[in-house]
Amino acid sequence: MIAESQLLDLLHAALTTIALVGGPFVVAALVVGVAVALLQAATQLQEATLSFVPKVVIVGMVLALAGPWVLGRLVHYTTASYELVARVGQGGGALVK
Repeated sequence: MIAESQLLDLLHAALTTIALVGGPFVVAALVVGVAVALLQAATQLQEATLSFVPKVVIVGMVLALAGPWVLGRLVHYTTASYELVARVGQGGGALVK
């Protein structure tokens, strides 16, 4: 049988993976957004595309640079999850004691 602590470990791993995979994209968009907002405030240029396009470009660059690492983290988590599901299936379907 799968112990309750193993399920909690899986949940912890899921939350950690979400934070690690999404973090670089959110931080990059935040930094670019603040920089563009400061530029817009200094120049009094309030164009909507000026705030959107740089974020898309930077997030695309982060995806290109960190893509293999992100994919590796997601594959590792998915493999571990499937292995746990397989162990639960072998134990008769009971998740916890």
